[in-house]
Amino acid sequence: MNIRKITTRIAIVDDISDERTLLRNRLESQFSRRNVHTDILEYENGETFLTAAKECPFTVVFLDIYMNGSNGIDTAKELRRSDTDCLLVFTTTSTDHALEGFQVWALHYLVKPYSENDISVLADEILSRIPDSGKYIDVKVNGSNIQIPFRKIIYAEHFSHMIHIHTAGERELVTRQSFDSFITSLKMDSRFYQCNRGVVINLEHAADFDGSGFRLDNGSNVPVSRKLLKNARQTFMEFLFQRRS
Repeated sequence: MNIRKITTRIAIVDDISDERTLLRNRLESQFSRRNVHTDILEYENGETFLTAAKECPFTVVFLDIYMNGSNGIDTAKELRRSDTDCLLVFTTTSTDHALEGFQVWALHYLVKPYSENDISVLADEILSRIPDSGKYIDVKVNGSNIQIPFRKIIYAEHFSHMIHIHTAGERELVTRQSFDSFITSLKMDSRFYQCNRGVVINLEHAADFDGSGFRLDNGSNVPVSRKLLKNARQTFMEFLFQRRS
Protein backbone atom coordinates (compact mmCIF):
# COMPACT_ATOMS: atom_id res chain seq x y z
CA MET A 1 0.00 0.00 0.00
CA ASN A 2 1.39 3.42 -0.89
CA ILE A 3 0.35 6.73 0.63
CA ARG A 4 1.49 9.87 -1.16
CA LYS A 5 4.24 11.75 0.61
CA ILE A 6 3.35 15.37 1.34
CA THR A 7 6.05 17.93 0.60
CA THR A 8 6.66 21.17 2.45
CA ARG A 9 7.97 23.75 -0.04
CA ILE A 10 10.60 26.07 1.40
CA ALA A 11 12.38 28.98 -0.31
CA ILE A 12 15.68 30.49 0.79
CA VAL A 13 16.29 33.96 -0.66
CA ASP A 14 19.78 35.34 -0.05
CA ASP A 15 22.35 36.87 -2.38
CA ILE A 16 25.22 35.09 -0.60
CA SER A 17 25.64 31.49 -1.77
CA ASP A 18 27.41 30.27 1.39
CA GLU A 19 24.59 31.62 3.56
CA ARG A 20 22.00 29.78 1.48
CA THR A 21 23.94 26.52 1.68
CA LEU A 22 24.42 26.75 5.45
CA LEU A 23 20.74 27.42 6.07
CA ARG A 24 19.63 24.73 3.65
CA ASN A 25 21.81 22.07 5.30
CA ARG A 26 20.52 22.92 8.76
CA LEU A 27 16.90 22.98 7.67
CA GLU A 28 17.20 19.64 5.90
CA SER A 29 18.75 18.13 9.02
CA GLN A 30 16.07 19.45 11.40
CA PHE A 31 13.07 18.60 9.24
CA SER A 32 14.45 15.15 8.46
CA ARG A 33 14.63 14.43 12.20
CA ARG A 34 10.95 15.31 12.38
CA ASN A 35 9.97 13.05 9.48
CA VAL A 36 9.02 16.04 7.33
CA HIS A 37 9.73 15.78 3.61
CA THR A 38 10.85 19.14 2.22
CA ASP A 39 11.55 20.64 -1.17
CA ILE A 40 14.02 23.47 -0.52
CA LEU A 41 14.73 25.88 -3.36
CA GLU A 42 17.34 28.66 -3.38
CA TYR A 43 17.11 32.12 -4.95
CA GLU A 44 19.79 34.81 -5.07
CA ASN A 45 17.37 37.74 -5.34
CA GLY A 46 13.80 38.69 -4.61
CA GLU A 47 12.76 39.03 -8.24
CA THR A 48 13.45 35.41 -9.19
CA PHE A 49 11.81 34.20 -5.98
CA LEU A 50 8.62 36.19 -6.64
CA THR A 51 8.38 34.77 -10.15
CA ALA A 52 8.68 31.23 -8.79
CA ALA A 53 6.21 31.90 -5.95
CA LYS A 54 3.54 33.03 -8.41
CA GLU A 55 3.89 29.79 -10.36
CA CYS A 56 3.70 27.56 -7.26
CA PRO A 57 3.23 28.88 -3.69
CA PHE A 58 5.70 28.13 -0.92
CA THR A 59 4.87 27.01 2.60
CA VAL A 60 7.79 28.93 4.14
CA VAL A 61 10.24 31.52 2.87
CA PHE A 62 13.50 32.51 4.54
CA LEU A 63 14.15 36.00 3.25
CA ASP A 64 17.35 37.97 3.75
CA ILE A 65 16.63 41.64 4.40
CA TYR A 66 19.85 43.11 3.06
CA MET A 67 20.24 42.01 -0.55
CA ASN A 68 21.34 43.61 -3.80
CA GLY A 69 18.41 44.81 -5.87
CA SER A 70 15.02 44.48 -4.19
CA ASN A 71 15.61 44.12 -0.44
CA GLY A 72 13.83 41.61 1.74
CA ILE A 73 11.19 44.02 3.06
CA ASP A 74 10.16 45.12 -0.44
CA THR A 75 10.10 41.51 -1.59
CA ALA A 76 7.90 40.55 1.37
CA LYS A 77 5.46 43.39 0.63
CA GLU A 78 5.17 42.23 -2.97
CA LEU A 79 4.68 38.62 -1.86
CA ARG A 80 1.84 39.61 0.44
CA ARG A 81 -0.09 41.09 -2.49
CA SER A 82 -0.80 37.56 -3.71
CA ASP A 83 0.03 35.23 -0.80
CA THR A 84 -1.08 35.82 2.76
CA ASP A 85 -0.52 32.24 3.93
CA CYS A 86 3.21 31.71 3.33
CA LEU A 87 5.16 31.71 6.60
CA LEU A 88 7.76 34.47 6.41
CA VAL A 89 11.08 34.31 8.27
CA PHE A 90 13.54 37.17 7.88
CA THR A 91 17.23 36.28 8.03
CA THR A 92 19.21 39.33 9.04
CA THR A 93 22.10 40.76 11.02
CA SER A 94 19.82 43.29 12.69
CA THR A 95 16.23 43.62 13.94
CA ASP A 96 16.03 47.29 12.91
CA HIS A 97 13.17 46.46 10.55
CA ALA A 98 11.00 44.77 13.17
CA LEU A 99 8.08 47.17 12.66
CA GLU A 100 8.08 46.63 8.92
CA GLY A 101 8.28 42.91 9.54
CA PHE A 102 5.16 43.11 11.67
CA GLN A 103 3.36 44.87 8.82
CA VAL A 104 4.00 41.94 6.47
CA TRP A 105 3.14 39.34 9.14
CA ALA A 106 6.64 37.97 9.64
CA LEU A 107 6.74 34.86 11.80
CA HIS A 108 10.29 35.28 13.06
CA TYR A 109 13.61 37.11 12.78
CA LEU A 110 16.53 34.70 12.42
CA VAL A 111 19.51 36.79 13.44
CA LYS A 112 22.88 35.86 11.93
CA PRO A 113 24.99 34.12 13.01
CA TYR A 114 22.42 31.61 14.25
CA SER A 115 23.01 28.28 15.98
CA GLU A 116 21.76 24.76 15.30
CA ASN A 117 19.50 25.13 18.32
CA ASP A 118 18.00 28.33 16.86
CA ILE A 119 16.98 26.35 13.76
CA SER A 120 15.65 23.48 15.87
CA VAL A 121 13.38 25.77 17.89
CA LEU A 122 12.27 27.57 14.74
CA ALA A 123 11.49 24.28 12.96
CA ASP A 124 9.10 23.33 15.78
CA GLU A 125 7.46 26.74 15.60
CA ILE A 126 7.01 26.46 11.85
CA LEU A 127 5.49 22.99 12.05
CA SER A 128 3.11 24.07 14.80
CA ARG A 129 1.78 26.72 12.40
CA ILE A 130 1.19 24.26 9.56
CA PRO A 131 -1.78 22.06 10.51
CA ASP A 132 -1.66 20.30 7.16
CA SER A 133 2.11 20.13 6.92
CA GLY A 134 4.19 17.40 5.33
CA LYS A 135 4.59 15.44 8.55
CA TYR A 136 4.01 11.73 8.35
CA ILE A 137 4.80 8.58 10.30
CA ASP A 138 6.46 5.48 8.87
CA VAL A 139 4.86 2.16 9.82
CA LYS A 140 5.03 -1.41 8.56
CA VAL A 141 1.64 -2.93 7.72
CA ASN A 142 1.39 -6.49 6.38
CA GLY A 143 5.07 -6.46 5.51
CA SER A 144 4.92 -3.17 3.56
CA ASN A 145 6.40 0.14 4.68
CA ILE A 146 3.87 2.95 4.35
CA GLN A 147 3.76 6.62 5.30
CA ILE A 148 0.66 7.94 7.06
CA PRO A 149 0.22 11.74 7.04
CA PHE A 150 -0.35 13.06 10.55
CA ARG A 151 -3.54 14.81 9.47
CA LYS A 152 -5.14 11.48 8.51
CA ILE A 153 -4.63 9.90 11.94
CA ILE A 154 -7.78 10.15 14.07
CA TYR A 155 -6.47 8.13 16.99
CA ALA A 156 -4.28 5.12 17.73
CA GLU A 157 -4.52 2.52 20.47
CA HIS A 158 -2.12 -0.15 21.68
CA PHE A 159 -3.16 -3.59 22.83
CA SER A 160 -1.95 -7.19 22.42
CA HIS A 161 1.47 -5.94 21.26
CA MET A 162 -0.15 -4.26 18.25
CA ILE A 163 -1.00 -0.65 17.44
CA HIS A 164 -4.35 -0.03 15.77
CA ILE A 165 -4.26 3.24 13.83
CA HIS A 166 -7.69 4.65 13.00
CA THR A 167 -7.45 6.98 10.03
CA ALA A 168 -9.75 9.24 8.04
CA GLY A 169 -11.85 7.30 5.55
CA GLU A 170 -12.71 4.59 8.12
CA ARG A 171 -9.46 2.77 7.42
CA GLU A 172 -7.82 0.92 10.31
CA LEU A 173 -4.14 0.05 9.96
CA VAL A 174 -2.46 -2.42 12.30
CA THR A 175 1.27 -2.53 13.00
CA ARG A 176 3.51 -4.33 15.48
CA GLN A 177 5.50 -1.69 17.33
CA SER A 178 6.06 -0.42 20.86
CA PHE A 179 3.72 2.40 21.78
CA ASP A 180 6.59 4.58 23.03
CA SER A 181 8.43 4.42 19.71
CA PHE A 182 5.20 4.98 17.77
CA ILE A 183 4.37 8.24 19.55
CA THR A 184 7.91 9.67 19.56
CA SER A 185 7.29 11.94 16.57
CA LEU A 186 3.62 12.50 17.41
CA LYS A 187 4.51 13.99 20.80
CA MET A 188 6.38 16.80 19.04
CA ASP A 189 3.18 17.89 17.29
CA SER A 190 0.64 19.97 19.24
CA ARG A 191 -2.27 18.19 17.52
CA PHE A 192 -1.67 14.92 19.37
CA TYR A 193 -2.67 14.21 22.95
CA GLN A 194 -1.99 11.02 24.91
CA CYS A 195 -5.22 10.24 26.76
CA ASN A 196 -3.88 7.32 28.77
CA ARG A 197 -1.11 4.78 28.75
CA GLY A 198 -1.94 3.27 25.37
CA VAL A 199 -4.09 5.76 23.44
CA VAL A 200 -3.21 8.94 21.55
CA ILE A 201 -5.70 11.13 19.68
CA ASN A 202 -5.43 13.85 17.04
CA LEU A 203 -7.14 16.94 18.48
CA GLU A 204 -8.01 18.09 14.97
CA HIS A 205 -10.49 15.22 14.91
CA ALA A 206 -11.89 15.91 18.38
CA ALA A 207 -15.49 17.11 18.18
CA ASP A 208 -16.04 17.54 21.92
CA PHE A 209 -14.72 16.84 25.42
CA ASP A 210 -17.47 15.81 27.83
CA GLY A 211 -15.49 15.81 31.06
CA SER A 212 -14.49 12.15 30.96
CA GLY A 213 -13.23 11.70 27.42
CA PHE A 214 -13.12 12.90 23.82
CA ARG A 215 -15.78 12.39 21.18
CA LEU A 216 -14.06 12.13 17.80
CA ASP A 217 -15.42 13.05 14.40
CA ASN A 218 -15.58 9.40 13.31
CA GLY A 219 -18.06 8.68 16.12
CA SER A 220 -15.54 7.09 18.50
CA ASN A 221 -15.45 7.95 22.20
CA VAL A 222 -12.02 7.84 23.81
CA PRO A 223 -11.85 7.97 27.64
CA VAL A 224 -9.17 9.98 29.39
CA SER A 225 -7.22 8.82 32.42
CA ARG A 226 -8.77 10.28 35.58
CA LYS A 227 -5.54 12.01 36.59
CA LEU A 228 -5.37 13.75 33.19
CA LEU A 229 -8.96 15.05 33.02
CA LYS A 230 -8.16 18.63 34.04
CA ASN A 231 -5.12 18.72 31.78
CA ALA A 232 -7.08 17.26 28.86
CA ARG A 233 -9.79 19.91 29.09
CA GLN A 234 -7.22 22.73 29.29
CA THR A 235 -5.20 21.33 26.38
CA PHE A 236 -8.31 21.01 24.23
CA MET A 237 -9.43 24.58 25.01
CA GLU A 238 -5.98 25.95 24.17
CA PHE A 239 -5.89 23.97 20.94
CA LEU A 240 -9.29 25.32 19.85
CA PHE A 241 -8.25 28.88 20.71
CA GLN A 242 -5.01 28.65 18.73
CA ARG A 243 -6.77 27.14 15.72
CA ARG A 244 -9.32 29.96 15.64
CA SER A 245 -6.86 32.80 16.24
